[in-house]
Amino acid sequence: MATAARNVTRKLGTFPAFHRVGGRRVLIVGGGGEAAAKIRLLAETSAELVVFAPELEGEARRDLEAAGATLNARFPEAADLADAALVFAATGDLDQDRAVRDLAKAAGIPVNVVDRPDLCDFFTPALVNRAPLSIAISTEGAAPVLARHVRARIEAMFSPRLGDLADLAERLRARVAEKIGSGDARRRFWAHFFTGPTAAKVLAGQVEDGEGEGEAAAAIDRAAAQSGTIGHVSLVGAGPGAEDLLTLRALRLLQEADVIVYDKLVPEAIVAMGRRDALRIYVGKAKGAHAASQDEINAILVREAQDGRRVVRLKSGDPLIFGRAGEEMAALRAAGIPFDIVPGITAAVAAAAENEIPLTLRDVASTLVVATGHDMRGDTLPDWAGLALSGATVAVYMGRSVATKVAARLIENGLSASTPVAVIENASRADRRAYAGRLDELAEIADRPELDGPVVIIVGHVVAESALGVTPLPLVALAA
Repeated sequence: MATAARNVTRKLGTFPAFHRVGGRRVLIVGGGGEAAAKIRLLAETSAELVVFAPELEGEARRDLEAAGATLNARFPEAADLADAALVFAATGDLDQDRAVRDLAKAAGIPVNVVDRPDLCDFFTPALVNRAPLSIAISTEGAAPVLARHVRARIEAMFSPRLGDLADLAERLRARVAEKIGSGDARRRFWAHFFTGPTAAKVLAGQVEDGEGEGEAAAAIDRAAAQSGTIGHVSLVGAGPGAEDLLTLRALRLLQEADVIVYDKLVPEAIVAMGRRDALRIYVGKAKGAHAASQDEINAILVREAQDGRRVVRLKSGDPLIFGRAGEEMAALRAAGIPFDIVPGITAAVAAAAENEIPLTLRDVASTLVVATGHDMRGDTLPDWAGLALSGATVAVYMGRSVATKVAARLIENGLSASTPVAVIENASRADRRAYAGRLDELAEIADRPELDGPVVIIVGHVVAESALGVTPLPLVALAA
């Protein structure tokens, strides 16, 4: 019965609302740390801040001056509350806070008494400020630290420039109403506007004053002239696999996407971070087995965008490193589809980080080469062998099946057989494995039955200079 009771929707003891404080007096009573926190919070509004305190601590004085607030070096009297919008009692003294509360109640002004929920008419929320958009989080005074944690997560989800986008939408509203007559058409336009290319540029800080308005005006004209609208494609790096290595921009785009087109190496947990109602299209590729050819993937991206959808093309690692993004960009350009690219953490960087391998190191390696074990014909590539000889660190992708050939070609070209190597499987994931050894032992990797995931091979003296040891190790597991 107790478990069932927890599943019943709980009712709020407060009703969320927003007070109009612009140009109105807001009183803060107190001169310590609690008062300073309220001054900082209310400085984000256009209220006229008035502080009452016989004494000010250094922190409160600095915040008062920064906010341009007025100071009265005394406690307030009844006449001081005339026409005030809100009162905050933050003296830290219960009797004095009660006295301030009584003055406010007598004047009919809502009052907040800091850290005393039972004396409050309203609670101060944790505030996410994207003016004119604001998001307030409250626990009704029960757990303010929890509210701050939730606020931090929301801050991370939304671009700091979200308010700029809201301002742009406000400036465009009359033009949209004039040009696009149908209510359904206007709703479609706004739905696309807030997830379309103009919004993406505004949120990424790529639009100067006035540019966004001109580009959006052109979009309005296009929407008025046609029944449909062109969508947008984002080529997004999903990182090496760990969900918490996904960038904030990638997460935002996933949560806005109408369609998610994803690869074999992208974990389901990351795909699941997208909108629940987004269409998900799997186009994974494995050696000798493709769910979709590259031409078919290009056609999917173009088709979905031409239907007006916001598309995320989700790739493992970084889109521009062995992700065939160049071919997709060419197809999108040819079709006139707007797109952007969101970088991700590539596997070599993640593999090195979790195994404490400095990919570059003074007097050891000043060059990093990112290579693949195959060319388009499937041959082992020899082109980067000379770079390894010159002391570069080489990170080889998709090299497990050609480890024998890679080692042989490097040794054949003059690289010492004792050169340290590291082999990392499933970098950043819970099932990761790492091995270290010498170059002439690299061939043994191909025969290890436990290695069936994506592998990165790191070749170079930086491996021996890392936490793995200062001398080459026998080929042994470093992590399980």
